[in-house]
Amino acid sequence: MKLATYDYHHAVSCGILTNEGFIDIPSHTQGAKRLHSVKEILIKGQKALEILQELQHSVQERIKPDHIKLRAPIPHPGKVIGLAGNYKKHLEETAWQDGTFDDQAVKTNPWPFLMPASVITGHQTVIPWPVYSQQIDYEIELAVFIGDNASKITPQQALSYIAGYSIANDISARSVTFKQGRKERPRDVFFDWMMGKWADGFLPLGPWLVTADEINDPQNLDMELKVNGQTRQKANTSQMIFTIAQIVSFISHLMTLEPGDVIITGTPHGVAAADGSYLHPGDIVECTIQHLGTLTNTIGAKPDNFYRAFI
Repeated sequence: MKLATYDYHHAVSCGILTNEGFIDIPSHTQGAKRLHSVKEILIKGQKALEILQELQHSVQERIKPDHIKLRAPIPHPGKVIGLAGNYKKHLEETAWQDGTFDDQAVKTNPWPFLMPASVITGHQTVIPWPVYSQQIDYEIELAVFIGDNASKITPQQALSYIAGYSIANDISARSVTFKQGRKERPRDVFFDWMMGKWADGFLPLGPWLVTADEINDPQNLDMELKVNGQTRQKANTSQMIFTIAQIVSFISHLMTLEPGDVIITGTPHGVAAADGSYLHPGDIVECTIQHLGTLTNTIGAKPDNFYRAFI
């Protein structure tokens, strides 16, 4: 099932995508069965999904796709968790780590980091150029949506806590302007990198959430990112260093994961930071993941003035 959040008749709504269009969920659920949002559906779990199954068979009315404006499947997640360095070739191309990757999943651990919910945007939006970076980059990633409270779970349990999957583009600021004239400190490189992930609208998600039951093997999905029609990244989720199950399990030992939380699971090789082919205003970025669809966004104009901090 494909679940989408969208603007319709000047209000935020949600629906089921079918071949004929969208079934608007709030319009066709009443009383105790009424559902208002994708996040509420995930919180209510199997009971909500059974209601949606009924709607697909009983409701004839459809909304045409050109009558709505898609948002991220969950526009304001409780937690947005990124993952750094989860594809070997990406680590190699950016010189994050040397060539010794022996048994990495046993000898090391994933590198998760938190991002603010204000990074979230949806399909076909313009990504604002931040005021603190001259260079911005793209990163296609598989997004995982949590469907149940998960605390200290094992990798064997982890997939049962996943409600669905979507596409993410982890836009990244690569040259923070506030560092100019600064006396460097030992941890500046790390914090500059992390702050480069926090700009408004820097994490397009979508175009919808595909429920987990429709994805037979999330660890075998083809991925491709194009800029203005030219392929920049092409890989498969089988190339992850840490599997989705390992990632969810590890993070659940750091914090309780809750319904609607989103985890993006790392990007493969081909990023602009490796060869200097950074994004430009007006560029169209298309991210496609097998069985999930295509997420498309346009890069916005550069600001007239860049932030220089306290100089």
